[in-house]
Amino acid sequence: MEPVPDGHVLRGHTTAVEGPEAWSVGYRIEVDRQWRTRRAEVQGSSARRVVRTTLERADRGEGVRWLVDGVPRPDLDGCQDVDLESSAVTNTLPVHRLDAAPGEAHSVPAAFVRADGLAVERLEQEYRLRGRTAGAITFDYESSTFGFACELAYDTAGLILEYPGIAARER
Repeated sequence: MEPVPDGHVLRGHTTAVEGPEAWSVGYRIEVDRQWRTRRAEVQGSSARRVVRTTLERADRGEGVRWLVDGVPRPDLDGCQDVDLESSAVTNTLPVHRLDAAPGEAHSVPAAFVRADGLAVERLEQEYRLRGRTAGAITFDYESSTFGFACELAYDTAGLILEYPGIAARER
């Protein structure tokens, strides 16, 4: 993470092999002091192609609006975050904002960027604080968009420790 005067910048790169194809996704995500995404620049590469997309938050008094490659996307209205299919790091963004009490559910829709081709769609998701210990914070996570649920574990700085089937940090 790179601090900037009025927020942070997250930079990263992920790679994977799915079926016969290898792909990679690089990203630069700017967030404000409240950990809301302001801008995301994403580049995807595979043997077939290289693609780029830019998502920009465009708050206009009437709520959160998004532009994808400069084009308004009303289907993303109200999303606070960008969530990358290829990276568990974006699941840290809402956790930094939530003032969660145990058992309390928070609906946190996001602009979801697919790894293959970088298509952008709305992701409905919910975080419910399960508990806090001296070394970890755990949330029950659910996405009605994908019919998926799991327990996410974070360190006390809000960075992902374990996302079952997707990511696990070595300790």
